[in-house]
Amino acid sequence: MRTDVAEVLIDIEAELRRLALWDATPPPAEALASTEPFAIDTLTPPQWLQFIFLPTLYRMLEEGAPLPERCGIAPMAEEFFSGSALPTAELLDALRLVDALLSSE
Repeated sequence: MRTDVAEVLIDIEAELRRLALWDATPPPAEALASTEPFAIDTLTPPQWLQFIFLPTLYRMLEEGAPLPERCGIAPMAEEFFSGSALPTAELLDALRLVDALLSSE
């Protein structure tokens, strides 16, 4: 299961890059310190994925730490990208898959 999670994280990163949603420069530390869900008050959902979600999960995998038992990021991304002209189907599929992997028993 950990290998499956790692593979889908790589897919998420690749899709963010393909869609030109990957930032070369990290946001300020204050933006990363948000306590709001998905740092919605300081980051866009793609920034949250890049600078908080992916690094956190990669670190947990590297350290052998327990992974979250529940995940529900796809609905947030679906809402963010609704009405967007970007071809986000593959990104949304990857996010649904990571939700399913992390939320399965």
